Amino acid sequence: MASLQQASISLQPKLLSSSQHPRSLPSLNLSFSATFPSLKLSTTRPLHGGAKMSASAASSYATALADVAKSNNTLDATSSDVEKVEKIFSDSQVLEFFTNPTIDVLKKRQVLDEIVSSSELQPHTANFLNILVDAKRIDLIKEIVKEFELVYNELTDTELAVVSSVVKLESQHLAQIAKQVQKLTGAKNVRIKTMIDPSLVAGFTIRYGSSGSKLIDMSVKKQLEEIAAQLDLGDIQLAV
Repeated sequence: MASLQQASISLQPKLLSSSQHPRSLPSLNLSFSATFPSLKLSTTRPLHGGAKMSASAASSYATALADVAKSNNTLDATSSDVEKVEKIFSDSQVLEFFTNPTIDVLKKRQVLDEIVSSSELQPHTANFLNILVDAKRIDLIKEIVKEFELVYNELTDTELAVVSSVVKLESQHLAQIAKQVQKLTGAKNVRIKTMIDPSLVAGFTIRYGSSGSKLIDMSVKKQLEEIAAQLDLGDIQLAV
């Protein structure tokens, strides 16, 4: 059966703020390095080689986070955390703040504490973000989100379907879409990700498959383009 529900998992105690426990962050770093020491080594030196190296680093970080979530039996909850993180860092001002080398790391940690508290992120997700800030690798957050989705989908046999529409679709409509995608792919689970796209005029589109390679276009925009193509008679010579 297509799954659109997130597992109910009890959260661990929230992190203390930097002002309450200023030494908490270094200990968090140690807890992660014990889980995957090779990852810590890769973050202690600058990466070279352009996009390929960045992609490799993002994949390593994403796999490490998934490994921790799997060991804690919190894959679904961590996936929800990653969705929240994606929305937070999609704000260019937020990303610029954390990637700005002139801003003190302590200040970044304080702001991160506020984000963790307001977003109710799990402790290991918060720890992970602190590691990225300390290692000056928070600039990879968007790539890490994409890589984590791939790892999560593989571990849970989940097909990701991105549904774009002009207005927000009702939950029952999304459930129907999930069932249809499940029939098409044979996946155990289907995860729906929604996006608003005013250019569609009306209707919706569904992208699924490897890197969104497959498309179901039910938009008015597509219909208008087809009509326009049919009306395109090419160059017509008018009689003088």
